[in-house]
Amino acid sequence: MKIQTVFERTEKKYILTLSQRRALLEKISSYIKPDEYGESTVCSLYFDTDNFRLIRSSMEKPMYKEKLRLRSYSTPKQGSNVFLELKKKYNGVVYKRRQTLEYTKAMDYINNGVKPNDSQIMREIDWAMKYYKGIAPKMFIAYDRTAFYSKTDHELRVTFDRNVRFRTDNLDLSKGHYGERILDHSLCIMEIKALSAMPLWLTQALTELNIFPGSFSKYGTAYRITEERKHNYKGGQICA
Repeated sequence: MKIQTVFERTEKKYILTLSQRRALLEKISSYIKPDEYGESTVCSLYFDTDNFRLIRSSMEKPMYKEKLRLRSYSTPKQGSNVFLELKKKYNGVVYKRRQTLEYTKAMDYINNGVKPNDSQIMREIDWAMKYYKGIAPKMFIAYDRTAFYSKTDHELRVTFDRNVRFRTDNLDLSKGHYGERILDHSLCIMEIKALSAMPLWLTQALTELNIFPGSFSKYGTAYRITEERKHNYKGGQICA
């Protein structure tokens, strides 16, 4: 399987009930098929500064924003491949640079700064890691994903994410994908990723089912939860 390393596309998010998901898949099943990963558990370590500069900026919805993360599709072992990613978004278009690394080399780079290679993508990622001084893993997020792509356009992907969960300790992909759930079990996040406009069969299905774009940041939601707890804890201490 060829691993894609550079992405440029639009991404739209939708919050769906599981019944809406079933109804949508019934309508579009003849146009799509499971992608290479099919059913997977996506695990990500998000990097940030001590004052969470990246996610705080992202939550302000600026014209330009970026994220740095390490991703795997299941819990990695010593020889597993993982993906070090620099994801940028400008004016609604997503640009992603992805470096495939062995897990041990990725961790050596994260923990000790040992650059695994000198590829163009690795240089871009390394520049960003150095630009945000003190950047380090701050949040682990996992979810169970079902992914499809269009039979006629491999660049058109539709994914459904359930059981979104996070943790702020054991920030290592090899420690498993447990965490605190942040999305109700009756809901899922659908993402439609495309290089161009959505096809008519997809827009018609969304319209017929009254499914409209929404906004949901997994990292942003997890960060908000942790900050609210800090605030409530401090408030409790003051009141006591």
